[in-house]
Amino acid sequence: MEFRELAVPGAWEITPRQFGDPRGVFLEWFRSAPFGDATGHAFDLQQANLSVSAKGVLRGIHFADVPPGQAKYVTCARGAVLDVVVDIRVGSPTFGTWDSVLLDDVDRRAIYLGEGLGHAFMSLEDDSTVLYLCSAGYNPGREHGIHPLDETVGIDWPTQARDGSPITPQLSEKDAAAPSLREAEAQGLLPRAEDVAQYLASLRG
Repeated sequence: MEFRELAVPGAWEITPRQFGDPRGVFLEWFRSAPFGDATGHAFDLQQANLSVSAKGVLRGIHFADVPPGQAKYVTCARGAVLDVVVDIRVGSPTFGTWDSVLLDDVDRRAIYLGEGLGHAFMSLEDDSTVLYLCSAGYNPGREHGIHPLDETVGIDWPTQARDGSPITPQLSEKDAAAPSLREAEAQGLLPRAEDVAQYLASLRG
């Protein structure tokens, strides 16, 4: 299992070692010890989610108030998605920066997004099945969104599906009505980098 920190500090790409034979494939998609070595703290699993998405479905950019925020450890068990992390921490040197990892049923990578980061993904195939390990349970009053097509963030979303066919983004009504990054900042919705740093320090302590 290999960890690679992304361009957004606090997010990692995880590549597992796969063991295949005529029966199929086995792999470990999460291990506590390597995770702690990479991030400096344990993962406090509080909820596990599963979503199934049609081709073109675009979910996000989602985030939660800090503390406690909601860290996510995500993989794609079937199909393929482009998974994106956005630095929405006000005061961060990389504020507004994004990075991405292709999650699919071939390389079977995962992505970890720490507290205070925005998360989104686009499905590149029908029935793409995404699994999330979450450090906090669902709390609608503390969860927010940024429009995933916000030009200020400028995510380079795919225009072709896994099979090469054209792809059209499909957003929920809630995501389509979400504010831009600048609007969310003006509304005081975004986490502050110093608050995130203090919370992470408490986890390491």
